[in-house]
Parts: sequence; C-alpha cells; structure tokens
Amino acid sequence: MELILFYCLASLLVLFAILTVTAYNPVRSAVYLIAALLQMAGLFLLMEAEFLAMVQILVYVGGIMVLFLFVIMLVAVREAERGRRAGRQWKTAVVLAMVLSAELLFFVVKGSEIFEAEAVPRAAIQVAETWNTQWVGVYLYTNYLLPFEIASVLLLVAMVGAVILTRKEL
Repeated sequence: MELILFYCLASLLVLFAILTVTAYNPVRSAVYLIAALLQMAGLFLLMEAEFLAMVQILVYVGGIMVLFLFVIMLVAVREAERGRRAGRQWKTAVVLAMVLSAELLFFVVKGSEIFEAEAVPRAAIQVAETWNTQWVGVYLYTNYLLPFEIASVLLLVAMVGAVILTRKEL
C-alpha cells in the first residue's frame, strides 16, 4: 500500500510541478505550486518525517505562498501579460534542460551505487533514530542561528520590498 501511495504522490507532484512551470496565468501557477508543495508534504509523511511535513505546510504553503499570491495580485499582471510573450532566455533554458536531463540520467544509471545503505555507519543511524523535534530546535537555535537569522532578515526585506512596490504615491 505504501508503494502505491508513493507512486500516486510522486506522479501528482511531477504533474503539478510541470503545470506550475507551464501555466500562463501566474495565479494558477501559484495554486499549482501549492498543490505540489502539499504532495511533497505527503511524501515527507510517508518517510515518517512528520516535522518536515508540518513545516512544509505551515511555512511554505501557509506563509510563502500567501506572500507570493499577495505580490502577484498587487503587481500589475495585465501589464506583464501585454508585454513580450517569448523571452530571450530560450537558449539558456535549452542548455539547462540538457544539463538537468544528463544529471537525471546519471542518477538513474548510477544511483544505486552512489546511495548504498552500507555507506552509512550504524552509529549515525542510531543517533538519527533518537533525534526528535526538540533536537531540531536546539540545533536550529544554537549551531544554525546565523543562517536562521539571515533567512528571517531576507524575508523581512522581501515583505518591505513588496509594500514599497505596491505603494501608491500621494
């Protein structure tokens, strides 16, 4: 049953990711991204990573995507749609698609050799089994305090930038 659920969630995740990139309407693209993020949270639940699943839903779906939708609806979407439809980045997109396809092919062919279970020491597995949400919080606010604070400042700058961009002159 888990395998069937995994393939269903993974195929829906790929479908919504493709729809996110190919959708013409930016609001629909954001909604497809929300659906893809929810599928990813489902995959986290299958891996028994409940904390990551809840963080995925609360932070990304609840916070970041609301901010994205707020900016999309406040920025003049009609003006952007009237602009040039085809970008100049098609050459870069083709090169990037080729590189990503080569990486995917490499991991499909050599993936089992790279990610062998014997490569992980047994002591690391035992330590990981004893970790819980409390340890994640302890490490986040001790060892990784600086990156956490940098991320919070970047989010604050993004919110201030969104307010400035949408502010009307009096």
